[in-house]
Amino acid sequence: MAMNNHVVINEVGPRDGLQIQSRVLTVEQRLQLVNALIDAGIRSLEAGSFVSPKAVPQMAGTDQLLAQLPIPEEVAYAALVPNQRGFEMAMAAGSRRVNVVLSATETMNQKNIRMSLDQTRQVCADIMARCLADGIEGQAYVAVAFECPYEGPTSQSEVLRLARDMFAAGAAKVIIADTIGAANPSQVSRLMSALIDEHGADRLSCHFHDTRGMALANVLAALKLGIREFDSSIGGLGGCPFSPGASGNLATEDLALMLQSMGYQTNLDAIDLVPVIQLAESLTGAELGGHSYRWLRRQHDSRQAQGAPA
Repeated sequence: MAMNNHVVINEVGPRDGLQIQSRVLTVEQRLQLVNALIDAGIRSLEAGSFVSPKAVPQMAGTDQLLAQLPIPEEVAYAALVPNQRGFEMAMAAGSRRVNVVLSATETMNQKNIRMSLDQTRQVCADIMARCLADGIEGQAYVAVAFECPYEGPTSQSEVLRLARDMFAAGAAKVIIADTIGAANPSQVSRLMSALIDEHGADRLSCHFHDTRGMALANVLAALKLGIREFDSSIGGLGGCPFSPGASGNLATEDLALMLQSMGYQTNLDAIDLVPVIQLAESLTGAELGGHSYRWLRRQHDSRQAQGAPA
């Protein structure tokens, strides 16, 4: 089935990737990175967040960024909002897709946004309800869905409960996040099977970190169950600033190359991502690149040497 062969790669580098970088980029530099990603074929992208610029200065000016995003009719751009005020700012900036983050443990919510689990759940539910009422696509992340850096292994029943609550509130999609990269493929299969049984694969997505080198294996486990959307970050950029040991987002080039090699349609040629990784490196001053980067760079250089389009 043609649709089943298509996998959406949702690029989170411009938000999740940049928010942890010590070098704060200008809106123009952030736009430069987004433009490069779009030129490479990305069609789903988390552009920024409406959080306190004091807490996360890397995301200041997201409203200005949204106003300049290229081909909005062809790209699904999302903005993360932490609360009702953030939601209002996103709406004023013209957002058509809004993300909320609900951590599956009490301590992570307190550390992340200084609210209890119940408070966070209610805020996220209210925002999802407003999205539904306003014709906005609401997406809810369930963070630390496998393990919390403060509380240890996460209860599967709690993740199921929170996902159920978000769908009931009006979420179009729930994204299951392995925030610290602690999951293994067996755990992914168990949790995603339970969620798919209840909600269907097309309403679910996954966000894996490569902290322990298992992100692609976890993607494969979810892929086999029918999940067809995954988050990734160019060059493996970023992590969560409030979660110790969370660095190491799944690199977009690794995900694109694996899916491409397996015959899935993603709208991306992994080799075309090489210049984007190099741009992200020059902008952030960080050393980037996933497991496949060196090989991809050789292929890219060889293609250029032969005079083929880069």
